Amino acid sequence: MSVPEINVGIMTEKKINFELYGDFDINRTGKTLSGKFKAEVQGDKIIVQDKGQKLEFEKEVLFTPTNPATESFTLRDVVIGVDFHWQRKEKQNFSGILKFLANENKLTAINTISIDEYLKSVISSEMSAKCNIELLKAHSVISRSWLLAQIEKSKTIKQERVDYSSTILKEDEITKWYDREDHALFDVCADDHCQRYQGVTKIFTDIAVTAVEETKGIVLTDSLGKVCDARFYKACGGITEAFENVWEPKHFDYLVPVVDYKYEPDNYKTDFTVEANAVKWIKSSPQAYCNTTDKKILAQVLLDYDQETSDFYRWRIEYTQAELAELIRKKRGIDFGDIADIIPIQRGASARLIKMKIVGSKRTMIVGKELEIRKTLSKSHLYSSAIVIEKEDLKNGIPQKFVIYGAGWGHGVGLCQIGAAVMSENNFHFDEILNHYYHNSHLKKIY
Repeated sequence: MSVPEINVGIMTEKKINFELYGDFDINRTGKTLSGKFKAEVQGDKIIVQDKGQKLEFEKEVLFTPTNPATESFTLRDVVIGVDFHWQRKEKQNFSGILKFLANENKLTAINTISIDEYLKSVISSEMSAKCNIELLKAHSVISRSWLLAQIEKSKTIKQERVDYSSTILKEDEITKWYDREDHALFDVCADDHCQRYQGVTKIFTDIAVTAVEETKGIVLTDSLGKVCDARFYKACGGITEAFENVWEPKHFDYLVPVVDYKYEPDNYKTDFTVEANAVKWIKSSPQAYCNTTDKKILAQVLLDYDQETSDFYRWRIEYTQAELAELIRKKRGIDFGDIADIIPIQRGASARLIKMKIVGSKRTMIVGKELEIRKTLSKSHLYSSAIVIEKEDLKNGIPQKFVIYGAGWGHGVGLCQIGAAVMSENNFHFDEILNHYYHNSHLKKIY
């Protein structure tokens, strides 16, 4: 098997400003272009122009570097951290091919690149390229595995013409999960919805390149030899979560709950179907690999904008009655009236809420899964759904204040990046880190 090429969706806008550094072949015609340009959709055509020329293309245009080793392109105003508290725009530089597609009166910019060149950026974009080499090697393997598994999943859905849906609606209940079914034009997006990919801009050091090259072609496979859908996130909060509690109701033997330490937590009962156990777990600080305040370790995993979040392991936020009622009204598009209660209905193995009931003076509704819960209770979304909600200052049975205690950062399935960083600093090798987070998996070189 040769090194696969992939298509990465970078941005979709009405107008895109870009620069070509070097000679880029236009639609493989032999004609080349170089310099600063603006691209936009006009009618059914893509218009690419600078001060001196205007080019028109039907629905798509491809710019291929004549010398891929030395030539690159820049896209301006790329949005990163979409819907996160640190969302912002960046100028980003890329290697490989640039493709523009007309997409419902907007323009989608796509970068076609080999999977290993993509990974060199991903492991530098997801975390600092100054990380411990064992952590970077572990992340190279799981990022490669995840992407190839997603491509295979998309092929299966198309070939079998599966009617794939991520929303289940019932009367007064919504269950929704967020995966990648909305990426029809490319294999993977460039933001946290898939994997952070910020071009060659984020490849700071040779160690990121070394990590990818030393794990070239290596993936995680399951007991049947199929490439693992290897998920990851920032911090589990002490225990990882099962795949089926976060996404589609499908069980994977390698995405099962794992205690994020070398032994079971002392003085805790981890049966979180008992609410008292969940309350104790979330409101305290049990020993775990990801329970660290070591700035050196955190700087490896948390980039500059991530470090704006310091309370990732255990955290706390407050809402007034008016704030929470208005927030839920906006997020759900329903007027619940006064919020009388938010009741845990189902928790996963990590204490993350899978379903919760919103009880209002006008309406009651059950909401799931974990990201839908996080989105409902925050202007962007909560760090995680491992939460306990306490009511304060009751007046006529209606709380005037809600305090949310939370644990962890992210969905909790698969590799805990901060926990893995701590393990690597404690001299665990990349395969030991992977064995810890992905039980029942195997390493295999496929190209």
